[in-house]
Order: sequence, then C-alpha cells, then structure tokens
Amino acid sequence: MNVLQLNSGNETGGGMFHILSLMKQLKKDIHITLGVFHEGELSKRARELGIPVKIFEQKSKFDVLIVKELKTFIENKHIDILHSHGARANFISFLLQRKIQFTWFITVHSDPFDDFLNQGIKGKIFTHLNLQAIKAADQILAISEQFRLKLLGLGIMQNKVITILNGIDFEVKPKEVYKRLDFGLSDNDFVMMMIARLEHVKRHETAFMAIHRVLKKKKNIHLLLIGDGSRCMELQEMARTMGIQNHVQFLGYRNDVTELLPLCDITLLTSQSESFPLVLLESARAKKPIIATDVGGVRLIVQDHKFGRIIQVGDVKDLAGKIEELYKLKENGKLQEMGDLLYAHARVRFSEEAFAQSVLKSYYKSTLLNHKEMYGSQSG
Repeated sequence: MNVLQLNSGNETGGGMFHILSLMKQLKKDIHITLGVFHEGELSKRARELGIPVKIFEQKSKFDVLIVKELKTFIENKHIDILHSHGARANFISFLLQRKIQFTWFITVHSDPFDDFLNQGIKGKIFTHLNLQAIKAADQILAISEQFRLKLLGLGIMQNKVITILNGIDFEVKPKEVYKRLDFGLSDNDFVMMMIARLEHVKRHETAFMAIHRVLKKKKNIHLLLIGDGSRCMELQEMARTMGIQNHVQFLGYRNDVTELLPLCDITLLTSQSESFPLVLLESARAKKPIIATDVGGVRLIVQDHKFGRIIQVGDVKDLAGKIEELYKLKENGKLQEMGDLLYAHARVRFSEEAFAQSVLKSYYKSTLLNHKEMYGSQSG
C-alpha cells in the first residue's frame, strides 16, 4: 500500500507531532511519503525519521497550480490513499479529487469552526471551504468523540466518520536536564507550564486572570508559556497591564518541550476547543498533573481527580481555586503521586503503536470497500 500524507508544511504544534508519530509507526507496515507545500520543521523532522518528503511548492497560500503536480505524482507513484491534514491541504485535495481517483482520508485535528477564529470575512470563507472539503472526503478521522459528533451534526454520513485517539511514545526521555535557576526560578516556586499557540482559541487570558487572583495569596507562582503566534505582543502587553509580567515568561516556540516539562509542577490548558491534545499526553509522560478545560478528548486523559483537574471554558474563579488546590498538594508532598498516577493511566491507553494501528486498520478497511465497489458487480 502506498500512502501520501499531505500537509501545508507549516505545522509546529500538536498537529506536527501527530503526523510524525503516525508516519514513524506506519512506515514499518506500508510505503509512506510526506507531501508538503514548503520546507519547514515538519519536513525536516520527517527526513530525520527516514521518511521520504516531496515538496509541492506553492508560490502563495492561494496557488492551486500544484494540483497538476500532485496528480502526476499520485499517478506515477501509484498512490492508494491520500491522507490530508489541515485546511489548506484539505482544500487542495478537494480540487485534486475532481481530476483523479484516489481514496481520500482527512484527519480533523481541531474544531473546523475555530480554525480561523477572529479572522473576519477571510476566516469565514476559509472555514466554509474547509468544511466543504471535509464533507467530500471518503473517510474522516476525528481526534475526539466530540468532534465526531459535531461532524455528524453537519450531515456527514455516520460510516464516514470514526474516532481515532492520539498516542505518543512513552519511552522518550529528556536528552538533557535544565535547572530552574536557568529560568530565574527556585525549587520553592510553584511553576505552571502552558504549551499552546498564542492564538485566540487557546484563551491565554483565562490563565492570566486566574494568576492575578492567586497572586493575592501566593506570591511564588509562575507561568511558562511555550509557543508563538499572532497574539504574542498583545498577550505580553496584557501581562504588563495586569501587573503579572514578572510571573509570566514567554519562551516562544521550542523544540525541546520534553526537556522543559520537568521544570514545572503542573501543566495548564485553557483552550476554547481542542481535539485530543498531545500536549496533555506529553505532560502525562513527564508525570506532571494537569488542569485543563473540558473540551475535546480531555476527559479521556483527566478522567478523575487522581490525575488533575478540569474546568469549564473561561471559568477564571474555578481555575484559580484549582491552582490553589494543587499548590497545597505540593506543600503537603502529594503532588508527585498525582503525576505518577496520570503517567500509569496514560501509558497503557494512549501508546503511539495503538494509535497508528487504528489508522492502518481504517486504511485497509477503506481500500477493501473501494475494491468491492469497483469490481464486485462484475461477479453478477
């Protein structure tokens, strides 16, 4: 089986690690190629994993001339399945589908209604085009049950949408050890880490307002932000205006999250929407308890109070209260026990191997069905 994984190439967050994890496992069983529209971190890391990379270079985000090049590639390489990830790759695949026959998979990594949040008319147009592409795919993989139900609500046939949960390699260990002192922190500080793009959908302001509340009682709390995005300057100014700038560090985009996680006591995720956040599995691997909003597949990871805490989107008061709860657990020497329990829970249920095998099973099932549709009638 020949599979082309298609992405714009600008993924750097959870989507990138999802694609890399999938390809790393799938290459053991099938022939797989990564197609991107420009060079970037994704293509670089794919090559490091020994995965063939093909660049279908776009002159701009609106350049659809690459459809012809993609068509030629699929024909020459006898591609059985094209698997697109992200709105731009989905739209290009949608155009390609009209010119050549292939089995088309889409993975919905995030809520398609929130992908272009606060981007005005342009955002509405892109959302519409992405939804049209998703509806046209042969098979849709939703990275949470909530997303599957939302897609069914759009009128997509039930047999086209399945839930595939993320997984990571729990054998990965930090390559080096960072010291808190390197970041101006002490062992007595209560350090939280939030790994999220600096975009509206991640709702960083919820964390900021909660920190502002907690600082009235606890002066040694700190938040490390990992990620970059369009709100960087806005959020930095927000921290200054709120007077919490000395308790919030903007570390930007980092490719050493595994090494950074041991610095913190807990991780936060205040998103308005998520699929099945890989960052929470990374937190589990590092044995760090979680406070996260009740979105996507979060409850599958934080199933009860043994592993962390869940809040509703935008509930600043509750977030502040739960930060104080876990602060007290650290004071009482019980926070690490919560992290250990989270690790044991996630390691069994969300392995990289189980995730990839679920996708592979879907590939074979879909190609078998297509084969029957094409040749089954000949037996009559």
